[in-house]
Amino acid sequence: MTVSGTIDGLKKGTLYLQHIKDSTLATIDSLELRGDGSFTFSHEIESPQLFYLYLKKADNNDINDRITFFGEPSEIFIKTKWNTFDALPEISGSASHESYSKCLEMLSKFNKRELELKRAGLSQEIQNDSVAFDSIVELSNRNIISKYRYVLNFALNNPDSYVTPYLALHEASDANPKYLDSINRALVPEVAQSKYGRALNAYVQSIK
Repeated sequence: MTVSGTIDGLKKGTLYLQHIKDSTLATIDSLELRGDGSFTFSHEIESPQLFYLYLKKADNNDINDRITFFGEPSEIFIKTKWNTFDALPEISGSASHESYSKCLEMLSKFNKRELELKRAGLSQEIQNDSVAFDSIVELSNRNIISKYRYVLNFALNNPDSYVTPYLALHEASDANPKYLDSINRALVPEVAQSKYGRALNAYVQSIK
């Protein structure tokens, strides 16, 4: 995997390529950037998985930023700006990331709805009204079920996507075990043997 790109407007800073290793965020490589926001990282990967670009800026700005992307054995290009580093980066060259981004966009709607319902449930007015509170709980449960259905539908329609086992593990791990087992059994061999495919299989076996 080759990851290159530009950070418009960056004068000075350190850029880190990171991933999760043994449940811990680990740095793979880093670059000192001086006067030029161009960068290139190369890293051999076993299978498509999540990576992070972490920018530590030397501009007296306490906000340090991290871009998440689904890397794969390809040439990936990332274009962003120093002052909005993780806001709207342009990422190309990774089919897995395209699928991941589309899923995140939909999942964010479910997550946003869940936060809205939680806030509503914490209001004093709702707390003092058992009928209204039960209604909020019911709406929350329906939202969660809809989220799980979305993940299940995506997974069963995309058994050849490396994003599928990741979503099942991180967005629907509390779903009915039989649904997770269905996702696990539907994966094509290449995905089943990937990092997240093996992790999903181990998880499914542990909850049977």
